[in-house]
Amino acid sequence: MTFHQCCRRLSHVLKQNSVIWSRSNVICCKSKSSAAGEKQQERQRAHMARGLPKQKPITGVKEVIVVASGKGGVGKSTTAVNLALGLMANDQTATVGLLDADVYGPSVPKLMNLRGNPELTDNNLMRPLKNFGIPCMSMGFLVEDSAPIVWRGLMVMSAIEKLLRQVDWGSLDYLVIDMPPGTGDVQLSITQNIPIAGAVIVSTPQDIALIDARRGAEMFRKVNVPVLGLVQNMSVFHCPKCNHQTHIFGTDGAKELACTLGVEVLGDIPLHLNIRETSDKGQPVVVSSPDSPEAEAYRRVASAVVRRLAEESS
Repeated sequence: MTFHQCCRRLSHVLKQNSVIWSRSNVICCKSKSSAAGEKQQERQRAHMARGLPKQKPITGVKEVIVVASGKGGVGKSTTAVNLALGLMANDQTATVGLLDADVYGPSVPKLMNLRGNPELTDNNLMRPLKNFGIPCMSMGFLVEDSAPIVWRGLMVMSAIEKLLRQVDWGSLDYLVIDMPPGTGDVQLSITQNIPIAGAVIVSTPQDIALIDARRGAEMFRKVNVPVLGLVQNMSVFHCPKCNHQTHIFGTDGAKELACTLGVEVLGDIPLHLNIRETSDKGQPVVVSSPDSPEAEAYRRVASAVVRRLAEESS
């Protein structure tokens, strides 16, 4: 296929997706009516689903909750770990698992104080490593701590498929998935291959993080994953000496975004030394300091997530 043929083919595909191809740029078209807009969205969903396998539940798992963020460094993994522990703390009968899908930067092994390689069952399934009553699986269990994971997209997709399908989770009420930051291949692969009960978006209140958080929320909506709500992380800093409150990253930015998106804020997590120290030690605050205000904040988030799951399923 020549270069000009490629351009014509690209132009045809773009027009099918209701965009205008010009010599200088690509300009999105707005539908003239709500009916036209709905048809456009249906076409887009059909194109996204073309050639993809049908969703298949993970054996033994009742509900999958993904914890995502538009960008890194907002406390997504810490939130995912404490959410999983909070779900179990709020309901002692609940069984909860934790999957670290951040292939390039796995954090769960450190946060959950887990080391070693998974054993294999008789069916060649990997047995998750377990701590604090929660079975965990991560790419970090399969590579050396300091080894960089330098993989192309197809290798990453293969790894994600193995983490999803070749793990013996047993029977779980909830599987919390710590997603990588952004809106790339891993997010699409997971959302299009397994049924997901809902997504939790983590963001700090600052504008630069909220821009990407909004992209993440819109991505989940496009693939028909319910957005359970936003977690506003690092919302306020309490000085340990004078107890003065400082909003380092701004005030109520996530709440304003939640209002714009038509979702709720599941909770506010403070920027606190206790959270950082317990995370670095592999002793998450929900289990190491259960009576602290920080642990209570995570448990409130877990309660809100359970309530939103019930609302979405009703």
